[in-house]
Parts: sequence; structure tokens; C-alpha cells
Amino acid sequence: MSSDDVSRRAFMRTAGGAAAAAGAATATAGTAAAQEVAPDWPSGAEGNVGSYTDARGQDSVTISVGAGDQGLAFDPTLVWVDEGTTITWEWTGNGGDHNVQTVEDGGPASLDSGDPVGEEGYTYEYETSGEDAGITHYHCVPHTTVGMHGGLAVGEDVATVETGGGGESNAVFVPDAARALGIATFIAMVSTLGLAFVFMKYGGTITRQDQA
Repeated sequence: MSSDDVSRRAFMRTAGGAAAAAGAATATAGTAAAQEVAPDWPSGAEGNVGSYTDARGQDSVTISVGAGDQGLAFDPTLVWVDEGTTITWEWTGNGGDHNVQTVEDGGPASLDSGDPVGEEGYTYEYETSGEDAGITHYHCVPHTTVGMHGGLAVGEDVATVETGGGGESNAVFVPDAARALGIATFIAMVSTLGLAFVFMKYGGTITRQDQA
């Protein structure tokens, strides 16, 4: 066996290993992207704003009451928290009188801020517990018909769906880092295979000319 053949085989083993590693990296990135999930919110809980915050790991969360252009929304509208998190609903003073109340049969958390008020800076606090585990759909009673609704997910034992950008719940979200890694991996694979082709076709000839 000639030295040219040995060199070519060694190069192809290296190129093949690089391509396999690159493919594995892309697959790993794709798997991680597909694992992005959010709670499977009840119909109507998205309300007028539809903003979502994953606040797990935080001790406290603040939700604006009277958000949006007309002051008829909760923001963030949908929140996922741990058991033991303190949630504070804070009134903006916009949109008239509001309150926070779990809809009928809307879930485990018994949210009830009392009579509707419109005072800016008014607050209602609620500390979640194990009894609230799951998903709760709540609303502002005076403005329920115009879509002033919200959702509260507590703990890890909740139904989830794969999520995408822009609040779409059925699309798979691919982080920018994973997308960039995929592009870079593709370029690396093409470059490696291109070099392998050139080496196999011309490597032996170039070596003989160098030796001449």
C-alpha cells in the first residue's frame, strides 16, 4: 500500500469523524429546542394581551391590573410560578374598576381580591401553595366579556405544550444560539467534505509532483 493511499484513508477517517461530530451537535441542538414548553392554558385565559412569563425560580412576581391600550388587561397575562411564590397584582388606575377572581370551576387557586376598585397603586397579594398546584384561569368580573382574563400555573405537575415565538402554542421554538450552531455546523460539514474530495482526486498527483 502506497503512502498516498494511507494518507488519503487517514484524512477520510478524520473528515468522517468531524462530520459525525457536527451532525451530533446539530441533533443535540434540535432536541434541546424541541423541549421548550409552556403550560397548556385553558381557552380564553390568554385575554387581551397574551403575554407569558415563566417566573419559576423567583420568590415574587408582579402583575399589572389595567394594562394595555385601554386598561382592560392583565400583564403578564399568563404566569408560571413555583409553590410558595408571592404574586402581587398592582392596579394601574386605567380602564375603570377591576378585580381579580378565579372563574367558576377555573382551577385550584382561590383568587379573590374583593370588590372592583380603580385606585392606582392598589395591590392584591397571594402566596401560592401546594393546594394551588395546577393551572388556574381567572378574570376581572366587570370586564370578563371584553376579554380581561389571565392564567396562573403553579408547580411542575401541569399539562404542557411545545411553544413557539410570538405566543403561538403549537410551533416549536428554536433559540437563536441553536439556529446559529446549525448553520455553522452545515458550513463545517460542507467544507470538510469538499476538502476530502479535493484530497482524494488530486492528493496523490500533487505528492508525486512534489517528489519529482
